[in-house]
This record gives sequence, C-alpha cells and structure tokens, in this order.
Amino acid sequence: MELRLACGWVTLLLCALPRLRAAGDLPLCQETDYYFEYTECDSTGSRWRVAIPHRQGSCSGLPEPVRGTDCTFSCEAGEFLEMSSQQCTACAAGSYSLGSGVRFDQWDSIPAGFSSLATYMEPEGSGDESLSCNNSSWTPQGTHLESNRDECTVSLVYAVHLMKQGSVSFDYQYVDNNVFFEFFIQNDQCQEMDQTADQKWIKLTSNGEWGTHTVNLKSGTNILYWRTTGILLGGKPVKPVLLKNIQIEGVAYTSECFPCRPGTFSKTPGSSSCDLCPRNTYSNKGASSCTPCPEAQYSEEGWAECKERPPCSEKDYFQIHTACDSNGKTQVLYRWVEPKVCVEDNVTGAVTLPPSGEKEDCPPCNPGFYTHNSSTCLPCPPGTFSDGITDCQACPAGTEPSLGYEYKWWNILPRNMKTSCFNVGNSKCDDMNGWEVAGDHIRSGIGGSDNDYLILTLRVPGFKLPTSVAGVTASEFGRITFVFETICSADCELYFMMDVNRKSTNVVESWEGTKSRRAYTHIMTKNASVSYTWAFQRTNKPSDVRRFVNDIVKIYSITVTNALDGSASSCHACALVSQESGSSCVPCPAGHFIDKDTNQCQECPPNTFLSGHHIYGEEACQQCGPGSKSNKEHSVCFSDCSFSHTDQNRTLTYDLSALSSVGSIMNGPSFTSKGTKYYHQFNISLCGPEGRKVAVCTDNVTDLSSKDLQSESAALNNYVETFVCQSTIIPADGRGFRTALSSQSISLADTFLGATVESTLDGVSVRPDLFPETSRKLPDINFFYRSPRITASCEHGRSAVITLRCNPEKGERGELTVSSKCPAGTCDGCMFYFLWESSSACPICTEADYHSIEGACKGGMQDTLYVWNEPKLCTKGVSLPEKSSAPCEAVPLWLKVGIGGGAFMAVLLISLTCYFWKKNKRLEYKYSRLVMSANKECELPAADSCALAEGEGEENEDDVVYSNTPSLLGKLKAIASKQGEGESSESVQLKSSQAERWVWG
Repeated sequence: MELRLACGWVTLLLCALPRLRAAGDLPLCQETDYYFEYTECDSTGSRWRVAIPHRQGSCSGLPEPVRGTDCTFSCEAGEFLEMSSQQCTACAAGSYSLGSGVRFDQWDSIPAGFSSLATYMEPEGSGDESLSCNNSSWTPQGTHLESNRDECTVSLVYAVHLMKQGSVSFDYQYVDNNVFFEFFIQNDQCQEMDQTADQKWIKLTSNGEWGTHTVNLKSGTNILYWRTTGILLGGKPVKPVLLKNIQIEGVAYTSECFPCRPGTFSKTPGSSSCDLCPRNTYSNKGASSCTPCPEAQYSEEGWAECKERPPCSEKDYFQIHTACDSNGKTQVLYRWVEPKVCVEDNVTGAVTLPPSGEKEDCPPCNPGFYTHNSSTCLPCPPGTFSDGITDCQACPAGTEPSLGYEYKWWNILPRNMKTSCFNVGNSKCDDMNGWEVAGDHIRSGIGGSDNDYLILTLRVPGFKLPTSVAGVTASEFGRITFVFETICSADCELYFMMDVNRKSTNVVESWEGTKSRRAYTHIMTKNASVSYTWAFQRTNKPSDVRRFVNDIVKIYSITVTNALDGSASSCHACALVSQESGSSCVPCPAGHFIDKDTNQCQECPPNTFLSGHHIYGEEACQQCGPGSKSNKEHSVCFSDCSFSHTDQNRTLTYDLSALSSVGSIMNGPSFTSKGTKYYHQFNISLCGPEGRKVAVCTDNVTDLSSKDLQSESAALNNYVETFVCQSTIIPADGRGFRTALSSQSISLADTFLGATVESTLDGVSVRPDLFPETSRKLPDINFFYRSPRITASCEHGRSAVITLRCNPEKGERGELTVSSKCPAGTCDGCMFYFLWESSSACPICTEADYHSIEGACKGGMQDTLYVWNEPKLCTKGVSLPEKSSAPCEAVPLWLKVGIGGGAFMAVLLISLTCYFWKKNKRLEYKYSRLVMSANKECELPAADSCALAEGEGEENEDDVVYSNTPSLLGKLKAIASKQGEGESSESVQLKSSQAERWVWG
C-alpha cells in the first residue's frame, strides 16, 4: 500500500516537468519507470492522479496529471485500486486485501510504519535511568508482539491518515495488573483525542485467553499508541502484554494487495485473508497452496518450513488410567503424544511405547456416589447419602443431606469437569488433554510444549443453603477446598482462577515453583454460577525443545459445599415443625439455632452470632468479642461506635461516632528498585452501619476523589469492599501518567474480632514498640480485625489492629498514622498496625472531669466558678455548670469562735509568762543577798537553824497568801514549789555579830 502524499514532492515534480521535457536526450518513460499517486484532497473533496518517477531525471514523457477518484472512494475487501485504470481489481491468489483497511498479523519483525519508543517517565529522572531503558521494547514473536518485562514505559506507535471515519481493533492478552496497559490516540498536533475510560484502559484477560479491543477513529491523521508500564513492587517480574491482529479500517484506498505470510496461503483470487497451512505442510511468502513435508520431516500448523522428525523419548508418551470395566478393574495404558512427530523404528536412541500395566481393582466411588454395574459411579438419589463404598441410604428423621462435591478418587474425570490445553503462539496442544486422572490424584498432562497452559475447569451452577438456614442473610454460600502439590525444576506456576456468571475470569491465587502438599480454601460470598479453573504452566519462555516435561502439579482432592446439583456424603440435623414422626425440615428464622433436644428453632442469646452454617446446638451461637454486639440476624458482630471501660472504680464511656465514616491514609512515598514512586493507600471503616463493610479499594482508578462504582466504567475495575483495605497508588507525576493509577487492591480485615484496652485478642497482638507511648493516663483502645483468606506469604491470613488514642489537639476526625518502623503499615506483610489519634477517642465528660473554685465574700455574696481538670481528657458529655452566687457573712461564726478562743489562750500565756518571770526575779534577789553576805564575812557562821525563817531577809516584799482552795495560779505555784523542794540542799546557821544569814550549801 502506498500512502506517500507529501504535497511538497508533488509540487516539486510538477515544477520540474518543463525542464524534463526540455532534456531531449532522455529516453521516454516506460511504465516501470514511474508509479502513480494521488495528491492531497482539496476543500471540494477532489484530488489528482500524478505520475512520479522512481528516480528523478531518468526519463522523459511522464503521463499528464488526471482527475482522480473521489477522496472517500474505496474498494471492497479482496480488491485493490489499480492506479493506471483507477478501477478496483481482485487480488491474485496468494495475496489478500481488506479494501479500505489494513491488517498486521505477521510479527517476525516490527512492520514498516511502526516504532517502539522506550522511556523512563520520571520527571526528575537522571540520565542513567534513561539509558537503562535502551534495551526495552516491544519484541516480535512471530505470531504476536510481546511487551517489555521491566519498569520502563514502552510505546508502540503507528500513524495513519484516514480519509473517512474508521476504526482500529486488535487482539491482546493482559493478565498481570502490575503492568499498566493503555491505548490512546493523538492527532497531528500531538493532542490526545477524547476517549472514555473503557476505551483507554484495557481490561484484564484470563490466562491463555485473547481479548479484542475496538476504538472508532476520526478522519484525518491518527497517531495510535499502545503503551505499557511495569511496576515491580515486590521484585517479581511482570508478565508481558501480548498483541496481535491489528486491523485499521477507513484508509481511502489500497493500491496493492498484501502477500500471504509464510505458513499461510490463499487459493482463490479476491481473498480478504489467508489460511494457515495444515500440519505436515509448509508454504513460502505469497503462496496459493501448501507443499507437503517429506516423509522424514514434519511441521505444525502454520509453519513456513519442515523439520526433521526426532527420535522418540520418554517425553513423547504419557500414561492414562482406563475406565472401570464390567469386572471393576482398571489398568495403566501408555499413549503417544498426538500428533506423533517422533520416530521409534531404526533410529539410534529411540524408545518404544511401554507395555500396558496389570489390571487392578478400581478405586471406590467418590463420596455421594454409589457403584452401578461394577463399572460406573452414579450420584445418590435426592434425600440419600453414601460414603462412596456402601449403597445410598436415606437420611434419618430430623436430618437432611449435606449437598456438595467431594472428589478424592480419580478414575474418570467427573461429569462437571473438563480439561484442555492452550498455547499463545501455536495450536499444537489444542486437541490434547491438559490433565490426566491417576487413581488417587489428577495430574497435569504432557502438553505440546513447555509453555502450554494446562487447564482444568470445574463448573458449579449455583449454591443451595441447607433448609434450616435458607432464610438467613448469609455471608457464606459455600466454599471450595482443594489439596495439591507442585514438583518443578523451573519457573512453573499454578493459577487458581474464578469466573462468576460467565463475565470475566480473575486470578484468586497463584503459586510459583515447588510447593509441598497443602490445602487451600476459598469462600463464596455471593450465590451465583461459578467456574473454578486451575491453569498450570511449566515455563513462560517459549521453546521448541522440551526440557521440563517432568514438572507436574497434582491435585488430590476437591471439595465444594452447598453445590446446587451436588450429591450427599453425609446428613446434618435440621429444624422440624414439630417432634411428631414424619415432620419435615423447615428453615429456621435468622439468628436461630436448632435445639438438640427438641429439634426446634430457638433464637441465639444476645450478642452472639452464628458461625457459618453450623446451627445445631446452642454452641453454634458464638459470643461476640469485647466491645461488640450482634445484629438482629445474629450473622455478624460489629461495633456501634460506643465503648466503655472501668478504670480505678471509674467507668469511662466513649462515643466514637465521629470516626464512623471511612478514614484514609496514604503513606510514602516509596520507591521501587528502578526508582518508581508509589504510595500505599489504606481505607478504614472502623465502626457503624450494622457491621456493613464500607471501605472500598479499587484497581485502575483514574479519579481517586470521586469514583462512582455504579458507573458504566466500574465494570472494568476490580474492587474490594471490607473493613480495612489497601491499594498501591502510582501518582500522576510518578511515571508521567496523566492521572493517578491504582492497583493491587487487597482486603486486610474481613472480620471484626472486638475492641478492648488489652494488647491481645484472639491470637492477634499489639506491638507497643511501634508507636510512641502516650504521656496521658488514659488507656488506648485497640480494634482487632482479621482476614481469613490464606495467601502464599500469609498462611494464617492477614490481621489488622487500629489503636485509638485520646488526643484533644487532633480534632474529632483526628489523624491516622502508621509506624515509622514499618512505613508500609506492616513489617511482615501479614500483620498491619495503625494509630488513630483523635479527640473523639477521649471518654465522654462527667462531673469528675471538672472542679469548683469559690471566690471571696464581697458585699455579702460569694461566686463559685467551675473549670475543667487540666489537662482536659474528655469530650462531649456534661457541660461545665454556670457560675453561681450565694449569700455569705463578713465574719463567719466559726471565724468568731476561733478568734475568741485564740484571744483567751493569748491572755493565759501572757499571764503565765509574767508570773514565772516575777518568781525568777525573786529567787535571783535572794541568791544575790546571800552571796553578798558571804563575801563580807570571811568565815561561815555556825549553823544554828536549818533555814531562813519566813519573811527573813525580806524587806518590804509582799507576803504570798494561799487560800484554802487553790486557784489555777496557785496550783502552778505549788508545782513550782515542789520542784524547788525536790532539789537536795543543806542549811547551816552562820554565827556573826551581824544579823543572822542563811547560805545554801
């Protein structure tokens, strides 16, 4: 196809025509010396056909320009526009055309017109980062293109000029949400065309399945971009995007037909496509038929050449178990992998097919089935059960069958299961069984190549709850459990996927490499038809040489509960209308259990919930955790945003309603090994609406602030709805995206365990070292959650703890934080910790949280003020009382009594002080007289009396007179006299010429 419409070239040639004619020595132009092309369309929609020489100045006499066809003219599919006659002509055999379109389906190399541009779109990226993307590009793989596997942004670009409105469509595989895959269109001004989200962001596909994406194009220049960006958050390499069969409609004309690519052919003229050559044939480019391979060679469908047949080896055959015969026997048989390409005769090193094994007894039927005619297993009739060995028996009175699937013996594939084989790049294994039964297990088959997807599918039409719980608002309709192991020497991977209501298949879990025997369980939370799929791939690297044929996966058992069309391996108790014989089973109302004695329905006690569908006996009603209550149906326990705690004989009551709406925290940024910036966003639904999970995290979100899950584009998004969820956010400036992107949305908390001030609840513990200790005396409140879903890295599921801390400075909504020691919210990927500081986490104020202050008595009135205790650690509740005033006295009675008593005691003390002072002076005077007398007389007089007579030596002193009834002063004086008498003393009479004197000896 020729689309060279450069106006400058045409003008140059038209101007050069006179000069060319003037050169008389040039030969006349032949048809092989030039080609025709149309000029650009003018404003009236007209154009001209002009002749352009292949080499300027090589000939003369070019045909004159003539008026061309209308600009919107195009040929039908299988035709091309023959420019000499300007008529549509059928394509010859061995070629094809799309009429007004063009198709690219051969990818041995990147076709002309396409370009692959690799960039590292970090706004502040260094030059070294850009250089590291030089080796990143879209890679041709023969039948398809493969995107890069690193963190570089790689764009596949193609520019096309349409003369009328058209479209572009392409097939793709997009299985890894760690790759962002977008398709957008720009005009010739590099302005992006208007596109809806579902046109721009490509929808994920299932492993091994191809999706088709179609977008309408406007007339004019359209620059098409297929852009991929890998995000290596966990170091795990991403799975590339695959692209093929790009078809563009709306091209004005096709001036030539396209030859069929090697390995294809078109045998009739006027073909719009080419067919693949059958097996054991080949073709070259532009073939109208395929050539058979020589006898010693072979080819697969669509091959361009034949290859030598290799000698047969152990990799070329597989074993099967035959179905039970009429005698109840089975045996192992060996079969060549079909189609057989190896040679076993007269070739050195070739092996032959092993002989068949001895006949053995067939394994028993699976539970819920019984043996029929010693060779087949049939499901038990309704109302009966069997363990697979004995005949079916009717369920006893007061019981009903436990319906489901329980597959643990694998002699034949169950009727609701099928197996297949699929390869992205070829169809070698399309007719093969992907899995083979092997007695006590089912195992992956041989496949056609090591990168085949070996697929096993189980179809469940729906779920039926047991009669007794049919009226309950169920959170679990059924569950699937399977036991498996993988034995691998390479990078094998097992995918477990689920397709609900035939809409889209999503990967539930995957395992890489060798895994020991283990069980995995998935719970169905909605009643819908579902297909469970196991896909096993030995390696994702294509190769014609088989190296990992011995890498296998084994599934030992698959169990599905409450399957709509299942059979019963046992019976369980049900509720009866009455205890009369023959009474039928009836559903219990929501929140009721079956009494073991009467088989009647009884309501669960308050604040208990029914666990799953086990409702037999009162023990089925499990107690709600601390700080939680059950809903009316007793189906779930939740926090009603209130909490109380008794501390030191004081009951603290909390109102957490301000925290009931969803709280969010985006921590980071973090950086991948390549330097890509990303954040972790957590949405938290702490308490509130009857236990409903209102925290939502969505993948491929283009507007984080106002995402409407009910919009049409919501179908393109995978989202989780739970108590605590996490998404990985790539900001708009993180990799040059025009909008922020979200991926890897997971649930961290499906079940509320309870709220308590303790540090451990139901096996989930708080790590006090992650957050700084509070200086306040109030305890923290811990909300405990668990997600029971088991993952490859979390064998016991994930858990989350939200710690509420009273902080009046943070406001009602407060602030959510994660620990600086674990900036991603978790240190091990399984246990998540959050701190929510808020004034709402403070207890409700009571009378104990304030005190009164009394003012002075002024004018006979006294004011009383009330103030909060500092620091104030409460919220809402009671308010401070208003200032009060009360009458008062200037000097209160108690003050008067106190003053009077104080005055009396003061007088008494003064009187006693004066008395003893006077008494002391009197004694000093007597002693001084005695000493003075002794100094005058050098000799002591002879003692003629024992003491001074009363009144002796005293001049005009007053005599002390004692009354018969001593007073208080008299008693004190008597005590003082006794103390004086108690001292040992002697008295002698001194003889002197002078008056008699007494001296103390």
